[in-house]
Amino acid sequence: MAGRNSLFIPGPTNMPERVRLAMDIYTEDHRAGSAPEFMMPLFEDLKKVFRTKSGEIIVFPSSGTGGWEAAITNTLSPGDKVLTARIGQFSSLWVDSCRALGIVVEDIDVEWGEGVPVDLIAERLAADKQHEIKGVIVCHNETATGVTSDIKGVRQAMDACNHPALLYVDGISSIGAIEFEMDAWGVDLAVAGSQKGFMLPAGLGLVGVSQKALEAGKTATCPRFYFDFRMMINQNRTGYGPYTPAMGLLRGLRASTDMLLEEGMENVWNRHHHLAEGVRRAVRAWGLKTCAQKAQWQSDTVTAIMVPEQINGQELIKRAYNDFNLSLGAGLARMAGKLFRIGHLGDLNECMLFSALGGAEMVMRDMGMAIEPGKGVGAAVEYWRKNS
Repeated sequence: MAGRNSLFIPGPTNMPERVRLAMDIYTEDHRAGSAPEFMMPLFEDLKKVFRTKSGEIIVFPSSGTGGWEAAITNTLSPGDKVLTARIGQFSSLWVDSCRALGIVVEDIDVEWGEGVPVDLIAERLAADKQHEIKGVIVCHNETATGVTSDIKGVRQAMDACNHPALLYVDGISSIGAIEFEMDAWGVDLAVAGSQKGFMLPAGLGLVGVSQKALEAGKTATCPRFYFDFRMMINQNRTGYGPYTPAMGLLRGLRASTDMLLEEGMENVWNRHHHLAEGVRRAVRAWGLKTCAQKAQWQSDTVTAIMVPEQINGQELIKRAYNDFNLSLGAGLARMAGKLFRIGHLGDLNECMLFSALGGAEMVMRDMGMAIEPGKGVGAAVEYWRKNS
């Protein structure tokens, strides 16, 4: 098929040419004397993306799921209890991973399309007089439903009852794209993945770790070796790693971190909001609704768009790919077939998003949906034109 694939899944995201070229290098010696000159400034600059001064940033050769396993095993012991909210597919996976590692999970099951219920978390923590809950685990941006939750509000709820639990945050599809404040929000474990806001291929799990979390690691007894924080930190402080690092990806990470910091994190966040709002204007013009049930929960990195009952969202996605070489995100688990998703994070601008909106209009019309040609695209045009 002529032309390139139009990639609008919520990760992996489009990779900038600058990042691709940074990884297009000869194999290098990761034990060379010059390695610390590259590695140590990178870790310091990653702190600026996570927005932490006191925390440590650890980069594992893994997916974001590996970062989550590291966060759990380095700070908890089998039998410890955590509190979490199941708001979508990925928050559900973190529940499963905790239980597989021997952690007891107190799970608040929420209707998909809603955010983390801060009020219920506050109630559960206030009732935990013996402080049996060792951690509160929340998904900042649930890509399955296009929902962003209030992490600052969760921290305020924890502080209001003076609860000592650690705050664990899945920031895989938020860090590097939408507002995230590790220190200001009191986040103890923040997990990111290279394939989202960092605009890289999958393969790096990035974990921000507070000093409180490092202290908890001294008594944590979950087995760990590959994902051991202390082993990584001790070696990283010398500019090296305890085992072979993914140097090609790290070169790309250096380039993507430079791009984020050159643009400025506040500008990155504003750009994502600007693009997302144009997509949401298009959805409303189509007469459709987002999975996110309230405006306060609508994600600036992915929009999950509900389709009419007679339309199979999976078929829509299949046709988009086969007929127009357009990759859209599928509905997952409970939402399979009920929606399609447009990812709008990473290396994107308005003209790139026009292809996603125009392609979606063509597919929806081909499937018999009453979509007026250009209606959604036009709504996005007017919003972006007037607010640029």
